[in-house]
Amino acid sequence: MMISYSVDGAAASVTTVDCQKQVRSWRLLRAIAELLLPTCSNCIVTQENQETLGKTYSPKYSSTITGTLFGYRRGKVSFCIQTNPKSISPILLLELAIPTNVLAKEMKGGSVRFAFEGKRSMDSDSDSGSGSLLSMPSWTMYFNGRKVGFAVKRKPSRADMEVLQQIETVAVGAGITRVEHDVMYLRGKFGRFHGSANSESFHLIDPDGNNNGQELSFYFLRSR
Repeated sequence: MMISYSVDGAAASVTTVDCQKQVRSWRLLRAIAELLLPTCSNCIVTQENQETLGKTYSPKYSSTITGTLFGYRRGKVSFCIQTNPKSISPILLLELAIPTNVLAKEMKGGSVRFAFEGKRSMDSDSDSGSGSLLSMPSWTMYFNGRKVGFAVKRKPSRADMEVLQQIETVAVGAGITRVEHDVMYLRGKFGRFHGSANSESFHLIDPDGNNNGQELSFYFLRSR
């Protein structure tokens, strides 16, 4: 749908808006905010959210995992999920669509939220699609409410494993490693919440036990 306008019968500069894409993004972000936040134990599911997610659910705490953001100063950020800091095989390794320096600037401003939307196979009738949620190869990525590109799942490279091995004794913290080039990292414990076979989220646990510090969350949603 395209929109144009005029003023007092005279032609004005034409403004075009791709309404379908904007509404789709708003629906996704609203559904995530209403249905995946762990503070919402009795979420009200609207018809619009049901259409987006395909079913009604309430998020439930699953486990505590180790999450690490790391990247070269002039490169893109990667996000790694492990059962614990010394796990050899990560649960998930995503290359994100933002540079390390951009993330560092955003984190200075307060809350940081990532949202990832994956498309379920149209020819699959099963609730979980063609596999587990985190097995999907690519995601449309939203960063603090802005669509920024795509996040891609990949196998850990030798350099990735060297970084993870260097910081395996770090349970919670941030710093710089010395692997080929300077690699910045931030590691913490995350609460893992399951909403359904097609949705889950990860939320940084404040090591001080309060909610006044940095907020860092990752939301995963699979839709048709």
